[in-house]
Amino acid sequence: MTDLAIHSADRDIADTLCDQVRTAYETRTPLRIVGGDTRAFYGRPVEGQALCLAAHSGIVSYDPVELVVTVRAGTRLDALQSALFEHHQMLPFEPPVFGEQSTIGGAVATGLSGPRRPWAGAARDFVLGTRVITQEGKLLRFGGEVMKNVAGYDLSRLMAGAQGTLGVLADISFKVLPIPTASHCLRLSMGVDDALGKLAELGRQPLPITAAAWHAGELFIRLEGGESSVKATRERLGGEALDAEFWTALRDHTLDFFTLTEGQALWRLSLPPHTPPLSLDIAETDIFYDWAGCQRWVKAALDAKTLRDACQAAGGHATCYTPEAQGGAAEPFTALNAVVEKYHRNLKTQLDAHGIFNPGRLYAAF
Repeated sequence: MTDLAIHSADRDIADTLCDQVRTAYETRTPLRIVGGDTRAFYGRPVEGQALCLAAHSGIVSYDPVELVVTVRAGTRLDALQSALFEHHQMLPFEPPVFGEQSTIGGAVATGLSGPRRPWAGAARDFVLGTRVITQEGKLLRFGGEVMKNVAGYDLSRLMAGAQGTLGVLADISFKVLPIPTASHCLRLSMGVDDALGKLAELGRQPLPITAAAWHAGELFIRLEGGESSVKATRERLGGEALDAEFWTALRDHTLDFFTLTEGQALWRLSLPPHTPPLSLDIAETDIFYDWAGCQRWVKAALDAKTLRDACQAAGGHATCYTPEAQGGAAEPFTALNAVVEKYHRNLKTQLDAHGIFNPGRLYAAF
């Protein structure tokens, strides 16, 4: 395995972090796990002693031939992506970057993925293994550095999206992929019904689509893959060329759409494929369709129940990204059903008996 040279920003403070967690466990002190703190808006606020991972940074090992990288959780996303880019490789799940201090640990803990997610997979799909600091302050390794790893519980992937409520991510091993050799982005003018129908039709064919979105009368598509495949699909679809930075801006919420007016909250709707437009009393321009319509961003002054009822009727759920916009009245996450909540509680009890890890981050009761 080829190891990257250690530089001045690389630092392993796992032992110090273990000591802090051990002390918190013994004294029943709640911990607020912090990396770059760029995703603090996501989920419920946490009160507790800060456990800072930003200094726990650096690439532990990277084998471009085997497409595997192991990195400390406090490593900045831009540093990791730059190292991968030097070998013409990437993180396939396209994690959002919400600021220069964004860390890879935060990206995995929140489990957020970018425009490529429906075609490549989610963050957890590319986590091969982790080193996790447990409630007793022990540093344990789970998983490994190969895709096939089926012994015992898959705790590594379970950490993706847990928001630090089950343990502290110290190191993470990822499967990475080559950057596609060819890319072309385009836009087509059409209404939302035609766009969803078009995407359903294209989705049944072996086309090199890696992103698809619709907003305000325009369908946006990204093609990536081999030269001949991208060229043939581009000629078939036509449309106007689109700057590739559009997808970065969508991923990182820097498009003009994500600018809210007074009273508006930003909602993420997660819906089954081929779901038609929901009946919501808001302007069409206040809805942005991503992931070929499976993920929809809504900015509105609607109350939480109205929005969630509409999503539930369609078989989906809604997450509020800006609960403070409604005076803190909106819970960020949709309530769990009784069976799922039972498993969540049991898991939390087993891995965090005293509730020291980001208490209340996901749900108030645990």
